[in-house]
Amino acid sequence: TDEIMQQEIRPLVAVDIIEQLHRQFAILSGGRGKDGAPIITFPEFAGFSEIPDDDFLNVVTYLTSIPSLEAASIGFIIIIDRRRDKWSAVKASLTRIAGAFPGNLQLVFVLRPSRFIQRAIADIGIKLYRDDFKMKVPIIMLNSVSDLHGYIDKSQLTRELGGTLEYGHSQWIHHRTAIENFAMTVKTTAQMLQTFGTDLAETELPNDVQCTEELLSSHTDHHSKLKDELKLAVKQGATLLTCIREPVTRSANSKLSPDELENVATVERLLAQLDETEKAFDQFWTKHHLKLEQCLQLRHFEHDFREVKLTLDNLMETQAGFADIGDSVTRVENLLKEQKHLEEKGQEPLEKAQSLALHGEQLIQNNHYAVDSIRPKCVELRRICDDFTNETKKKYDILGKSLELHKQLDKASQWCEAGIYLLASQAVDKCQSQEGAETALVEIEKFLVTAKEHQLSNPKEFYNQFDMILTPEIKANAQRIVQKLEDVQEMFDKRQVSLKKLAAKQTRPVQPVAPHPESSPKRASPKITRPAAVENTSYHFQVRRRVPAAQNGNHALVQGLIEKCISKSQGHIINELIETERVYVEELQSIIEGYASEMDNPNLVHLIPSALQNKKEILFGNLPEIYYFHNRIFLKEIEHCIENPELLARCFLKRKEDLQIYEKYCQNKPRSEALWRQCGDSIFFQECQRKLDHKLSLDAYLLKPVQRITKYQLLLKEMLKCSKNSEGTAELEEALATVLDIIKSVNDSMHQIAITGYEGDVSELGKLLMQGSFNVWTDHKKGHNKVKDLARFKPMQRHLFLYTKMLLFCKKREENTDGHEKTASYSFKNSLKMSTVGITENVKGDNKKFEIWYNGREEVYIIQASSVELKNTWISEIRKVLTGQLEACR
Repeated sequence: TDEIMQQEIRPLVAVDIIEQLHRQFAILSGGRGKDGAPIITFPEFAGFSEIPDDDFLNVVTYLTSIPSLEAASIGFIIIIDRRRDKWSAVKASLTRIAGAFPGNLQLVFVLRPSRFIQRAIADIGIKLYRDDFKMKVPIIMLNSVSDLHGYIDKSQLTRELGGTLEYGHSQWIHHRTAIENFAMTVKTTAQMLQTFGTDLAETELPNDVQCTEELLSSHTDHHSKLKDELKLAVKQGATLLTCIREPVTRSANSKLSPDELENVATVERLLAQLDETEKAFDQFWTKHHLKLEQCLQLRHFEHDFREVKLTLDNLMETQAGFADIGDSVTRVENLLKEQKHLEEKGQEPLEKAQSLALHGEQLIQNNHYAVDSIRPKCVELRRICDDFTNETKKKYDILGKSLELHKQLDKASQWCEAGIYLLASQAVDKCQSQEGAETALVEIEKFLVTAKEHQLSNPKEFYNQFDMILTPEIKANAQRIVQKLEDVQEMFDKRQVSLKKLAAKQTRPVQPVAPHPESSPKRASPKITRPAAVENTSYHFQVRRRVPAAQNGNHALVQGLIEKCISKSQGHIINELIETERVYVEELQSIIEGYASEMDNPNLVHLIPSALQNKKEILFGNLPEIYYFHNRIFLKEIEHCIENPELLARCFLKRKEDLQIYEKYCQNKPRSEALWRQCGDSIFFQECQRKLDHKLSLDAYLLKPVQRITKYQLLLKEMLKCSKNSEGTAELEEALATVLDIIKSVNDSMHQIAITGYEGDVSELGKLLMQGSFNVWTDHKKGHNKVKDLARFKPMQRHLFLYTKMLLFCKKREENTDGHEKTASYSFKNSLKMSTVGITENVKGDNKKFEIWYNGREEVYIIQASSVELKNTWISEIRKVLTGQLEACR
């Protein structure tokens, strides 16, 4: 229906009625009446009455549509030339015109038949039938063209009517056709520009460099073609204008008729319209082209940013991995060398980052449209550079402090050893005399003066000085050395008291008190030697000297000190566990209330991106379940361990099944991270972060559960260190094994969900026992000889998944995800049913290889592990599976 309506309302053009116009039964000569009324002439035409009504109406309608609205509103003058015709022809003409003339009529002139009889009939007929013609305008019957000249100037009449107006019908048709074609060209060109402009405006800017370059090239080519079309249209209009003005150009006396002047005005108007269209389009194209070029600049910038940031992130990750501050002077010196190497390694990426940030700021200064995208990236680059520089300086400061601390501890420890050696080397028999006692006292006093060389003489001041780097381990070591200093000082005090008594008066010989060795008496030797290095796990000093049994009291005292210190260390670890657990629960609560719940807040719904709609469970996984468990159950249970540290292990063993919730959370993590990458920049998350006053964005908090489950095993290991050979050690070891098993299950399941191409259901393969990467050779009896020969030399890289029912062989693939870190996937290649395999534990020539064979060695897989330990672990697990199958068969 739209097409039909468009056809109906489209005005007539010359080409539509070209044949009817050529018949010349009606013409618009261009002449005008005295008041400017357009003149339409109906020349003598033999077959006028036979012209179809539609043809007549179309031609008259077309002719009345040509003059301007101003001229047409005056009214048309019609001249009917029927000088050589009959009254019947006059009557027919008047009847048709009265019934079908579409314009506003002013006057009708009829040049009546010249023959006498017909003229007489016409005079009578016009009187009789005037009312039948239903014309509200005068009909003036004229006998000759001379009469006509009385009404209309000769210059406005054609030669046929005795005038001087030049009119060529064929040329008139040619001009009309050309003008209308040009008008159509202008319209079509404008529409093409409009369509192209709309396409440009609606074009979504690509997200990568290649697509942006292709789009820029495509749009530029299209623009060039349209500009060529415009040039052709302008050329066509100029040529047409020259043709219309040709009579005036040819003869200075010639004048254009009013209709011809209107034609000139029409063409000039169309050319002006074309010029305006071109200017508007050029203005739009300039803006669009600039935007495309800026888009290309942006995509290059983003591409470079991703590469540089990845390098910087790796650099920061490596730096973050340098958490160790050393436990000895040698270790700290090595760490300083490593830090220096990392600093040198980071120079190039830091320079690239600074250069890219400078480039981004230049883009901003050049009024780039994506300022809001570029500026944060520049800030981020500079922030990372500053973070790396500041962190490097901080590392140097910490390691410098650590070096100074360990040198002081070494000095103090060496002073203790020297003191012990001095006490042990003072011969008992020589000290029995007054002179010998005084000599020994002088030696001791001289030695005690050297205590100023180390700073541990004032432990409080020492701790304050090195507070920033006092880890639990270093603090424990310092406390051991402080205790050692106190013990040595006590020995010196007792020795001085004894020697002063001996120096004052001679009594019976007194056996001097010497330090009791930690080991049993049977390890002691009567010969005095230099004491060995002090063990980190003991407060006792091994002085290889036989000691009387009377000193067992001192041994028991020091043993009590050890137990007291162990108890303090356990309490410290329990406190750390509870404090960090409370913080962890608060962080989980803030995520759930500040982000997850806000996704249902009607006031913020409009800020949530469409890609995030109905995806709350994907983004947060089973975080509410984890929060409920820790808040309602686990935190309360471990808080009861403050007074009873030995109950801690039971908490983990009791909640072994509950802690499996972390496996579900970690399995969902890749989907959560993919969704975050898509929506993380949205205003919704920025608003939530602002309300919570969090320094880090949501993705950092969504990592907390993964970090927490690994933190437990570190704290349990610390507890074990303080509980060696004491009550509850076995339970702690079992608890640690439980947590490590959960972490392994989480890790294995993360790998398992990345398996692709396996047509079965992995959940039907039984429990996943082991997974890892190996070199694999194959040797199949049915295979082609060449394949067998190649198989012996060229290994395949395969990732193996061992289930209770099946062994899967997969190929590891790494893919980039939108410029982020590489993610691994495992493409399924082959599988072996565990019910049909056998193993050969040792392969000649390489102790890291073993064989898995199938169907009586019809298929043999030679598998090479990265270490003997890994090989043995896998063989042990496979042997357990095969043994279990045998027992099931029995």
